[in-house]
Amino acid sequence: MTKSRKTLRYFCGLILSSMVLFSCQSSGREGVEEEQFAKYWYQGKAEINVFNLQQSRYGEVREGQAVMIFVTEDFSKKKQVKLDNPQETPNDAQKVMKLNMTREFVTGVYPYHTMLSVFTPVYEDLSSPKITSSVTEWCGQSFSQLNFKNGNYSYQLFSYFESEGDQSGKLAGLPEEEIFNLIRLNPELVPMGNSKLIPSLIFQRFSHIPMESHMATISKKDLGANQSEIMVIYEEIGRKISIRYQNFFPYEILGFTETWTKSNGQSEITTATRASMQMMDYWNKNEKVFEPLRKDLGL
Repeated sequence: MTKSRKTLRYFCGLILSSMVLFSCQSSGREGVEEEQFAKYWYQGKAEINVFNLQQSRYGEVREGQAVMIFVTEDFSKKKQVKLDNPQETPNDAQKVMKLNMTREFVTGVYPYHTMLSVFTPVYEDLSSPKITSSVTEWCGQSFSQLNFKNGNYSYQLFSYFESEGDQSGKLAGLPEEEIFNLIRLNPELVPMGNSKLIPSLIFQRFSHIPMESHMATISKKDLGANQSEIMVIYEEIGRKISIRYQNFFPYEILGFTETWTKSNGQSEITTATRASMQMMDYWNKNEKVFEPLRKDLGL
């Protein structure tokens, strides 16, 4: 064997060894076990969770439904949108856990529809790059968006209310709704204790409080029967949310309770309890023949 071939063989072996070593390293987020995570979340399906919703609105509790859809996808670091062809721009791609959450309920004669989207990096220990929310009902609609840039969130708010109008600004803190995704990655990633949080975008529109960060206390409690609960309390704005989940992988969300104590002492309590869950590639099932699947989901 010539000297040049020996040198080439040495470098090929070195590259192969480096690739093997890299593939065995843990992800940037401690607690995300790659093999276990990939087997569940990279099977080409989304996890669809349907909840029975008891939504408090205008001083009364309304029956409705909430749906949480968890799925992983490739996200653009630069544009902060889903990548159409991630293989063409691998340096711009990051794997995210996406939560799409909807609520539907009726107030008197007219319906409410809300939607929330949260994109949280799976492997990088970074803040969620983007969060959006919308609220639509017969009186009008509002839309909020957070984009993480340069260590803070830039926000935009569009609302049909004159007092809110169109706004933009900057916020610092952990978005409350990111906690759902952190639980799905590993509940140990949720920071405990006192933290500055950005309250739920849906709650902010329902309560019409300003787009601001607030101090909150985060705690965790073991409920037994392989279940745990994370609770977030904002003393300043009278909000409390508790999220119940299975305390083993894949850490399924079982329900949540929101309590808003107003300045007059009155409380509004919203609860959501999971009724069904299925793994499904729903984006491939958009023909009429698949409509009976909604009944299977309880929709």
